Formats: sequence, structure tokens, C-alpha cells
Amino acid sequence: MTTPAAVFFDLDGTLIDTAPDMGGALNRVLEKHNRPPVEEADYRSSVSHGSIALLKLGFPELDPNKDMHDLRLEFLAAYGKNVADGSRLFKGVDTLLETLEANHLPWGIVTNKPEAPTLTLLDALNLTHRCCSIVAADTTTHAKPHPAPMNLACKRANVKPVDCFYVGDAERDIQAGRAVEMKTFVANWGYIDDEHDDTSSWGADVQLSQPIDLLEHISFRK
Repeated sequence: MTTPAAVFFDLDGTLIDTAPDMGGALNRVLEKHNRPPVEEADYRSSVSHGSIALLKLGFPELDPNKDMHDLRLEFLAAYGKNVADGSRLFKGVDTLLETLEANHLPWGIVTNKPEAPTLTLLDALNLTHRCCSIVAADTTTHAKPHPAPMNLACKRANVKPVDCFYVGDAERDIQAGRAVEMKTFVANWGYIDDEHDDTSSWGADVQLSQPIDLLEHISFRK
């Protein structure tokens, strides 16, 4: 057990279950293009990987690098209208965050979600003012797994990366945390594809089954 200077989290699939609203946006785009909807069981594991990964489910014949620019804009517009209709904190996250705050341990967010919907979502759930820093996909010129977002989050919180924890549900989260020498944790309650994701191979320091398990690795100052 250690006392981190701060704890940083990924957003989608780690702190907040955004699948209902992300999937809803996908299906509104598909309806517009006369395509069948995608069931939640099929899109849920793709939510952490963003709009392109979701659109690939409905438009598998398109090249994500060449043919999805306009579709992505359609998706973001559709999502922007319903960012927080069905999105909620994962069970246990509220207790985790309240415990961190009660012990004066700052927490923040480093996400690959664009900044506009990130801030809208956090505002809707009354979380923005509670974060020591918020870094989104377009806050810097690079997104995770690049270390730039991690370093900026720490700079804004006035902490050193090596003294911090990072929790995420995708391999790039662990890669980004390791790149700046943070202690890394896999959020196994998130959008992990049991068929294709071998979280034990990601190189994380700790595997977490539920949010409050993180507290077992923190020594709070008295």
C-alpha cells in the first residue's frame, strides 16, 4: 500500500458507463443510413475505443482511415444531443471518489473522448468541479497511449507522474500510464472484450474487479 499524490482515471468504461448513450448515437446514425441497429451486447465492448470503433460495427465495409470522416461527424453530432441521458457512474465509483475526497486525495481524468462531450458529460453528472485536472483526446496534440496527456494532467494537478495511480479499461490506458511511470490498474468492470482482451498481458501493476478494490492499495495519511 502506498499514498499516491493523485489518482487519475479513464472515463468511458472506467468511471462512467456511457454505453447507453454512445450506442444510442450509433443507432441513430445507422437509422439515418437505412442500416439495422446494433444490439448493446455487440457494441458495449467497443465503446472505450471511441466513435470509429463503433461505426465499424455498422459500416464494416468502410476503411476507417479513409471513409469515415463524415460519419464520425454525424456520430459526434448525434451523441452531443444525448451525452448524459443514460450514462451513469459504475456501481461503487461514487463510494470510491467520496473516499478519496474525504482523505484529501485529488483525482482527475485522462480520456481519449473529445473534450466537448467530456465536459458536457462531467457537468451533467456534477463531476467537473471535483476533478483536479481533466485531459481529453484533443486537449493535447496526442492521445493515449502517448504520454503527453498523462504529463499534462499531472502538470495541471501539480504532481509528479511517478507518484500517481492510473486506472483504465483498455490496453492503451496501461501503456500510457507505464510510459510516465505511474502505477497502473486495470478496471475489469469496464468495456473489456472477454474473447479478445487478455488483460493479464497488458503489463498493469494490478487487476481490479470492482472500483472500491482500489482502496485496498492506498495508504491514507492520518
